[in-house]
Amino acid sequence: MKLAVAELYDANPDKVDVAHSVFKTYGGVTAFHGKIVTIKVDHDFLLVKQTLQQPGESCVLVVDGDGALDCALMGDRLGAMAVENNWSGVVVNGCIRDVEEINALDIGVKALNSCPIRPAMEGPGSSGIAVSFAGVTFRPGEFLYADLDGILVSAEALVLP
Repeated sequence: MKLAVAELYDANPDKVDVAHSVFKTYGGVTAFHGKIVTIKVDHDFLLVKQTLQQPGESCVLVVDGDGALDCALMGDRLGAMAVENNWSGVVVNGCIRDVEEINALDIGVKALNSCPIRPAMEGPGSSGIAVSFAGVTFRPGEFLYADLDGILVSAEALVLP
């Protein structure tokens, strides 16, 4: 069954929050969904790496990088790790890099933009907390649905149209 965010919204307008249309689409998969796993980082990708090393179980990793545009919080190696560990997708409130390589991977990625600069890898950050950006609060255990039309978040799993 093909994920269609617009149709999912039409069928469930009172059950979803819609993220502002600020994200670009990357990765070889343009539509993805799953339970939300959250982390918050500040110019550091160690927690991103540590999280993507864990089994994803078809979840979506939501990375709140505070909208930073001056470094990339994910690159091709972390993208490949996400695929290997069965993550459905990654949403980054910040930048990614290695776009050509990420676009060849079997994963969906949404990010604000790309940037060639690698951030620190020292480890500060938080996980398993609610994070808010793009007009939406992303809570661990809730559900995210994304495609080329945008991103929806729901407290409950929705039936795909």
